[in-house]
Amino acid sequence: MSSPADEQMRALAALAVPLLGLTAMLVLVTAGAEAWRYALLLDSRTDAVPAGPLHASDVLVVTGGVVSLLASALAGAVTLGWLVHANAAAAQAAAVTPARPGWQLVVGVLVPGMNLVVPGAVLAEVEHAALGQDPNRRPHPSRLVIGWWVIWSVGLVLAGTAILWNLRSGVQARADGVLLHVATDLVAGVVAITTIVVVRRLTRLLSPVKLAGTRRMVVIRVPR
Repeated sequence: MSSPADEQMRALAALAVPLLGLTAMLVLVTAGAEAWRYALLLDSRTDAVPAGPLHASDVLVVTGGVVSLLASALAGAVTLGWLVHANAAAAQAAAVTPARPGWQLVVGVLVPGMNLVVPGAVLAEVEHAALGQDPNRRPHPSRLVIGWWVIWSVGLVLAGTAILWNLRSGVQARADGVLLHVATDLVAGVVAITTIVVVRRLTRLLSPVKLAGTRRMVVIRVPR
């Protein structure tokens, strides 16, 4: 029988996956809009750029930025809820007490600096328990989890750098800032896509489909 943590984890995974997919699509579209803005900035150095394309690029960048930020926040909240319940389900499967309570996990994901370490460490612990490894041994994360951890960390560093870069002034600083935002959006899209793979894999490991609940086909007679 499934535990409440299992049921909550599956429900949140089913909601997180499409939200992460939407987020990936939006941030990639925004990256394209930022790249267009950069191309217009380059053209403006040698020739006058019509007001129409400039206005259209500004609208796309601002709209894409706001919508993708809202989608990212919603997808992040749901995925964080999934992580809390996956952590509880993993601890229950290993018959151990969770290494950290849910509120500490949430703080570790949201606080700058801590969020470079805590999310990856928790995913490694969840994967370790989901694979049925010895709870007394140190987790050895898979390449998937390590890859997610690296991409996640790079994305956080780029996002922080982009925020600080906006404080600079000047045409060149603005152009460089546009490129930085393109890179940030592209990495954010990769993070969202990789997170989908991680969520699906760990959910399947922690709560596999029960064979007893599937329909079985029985051969009654083979015609000659």
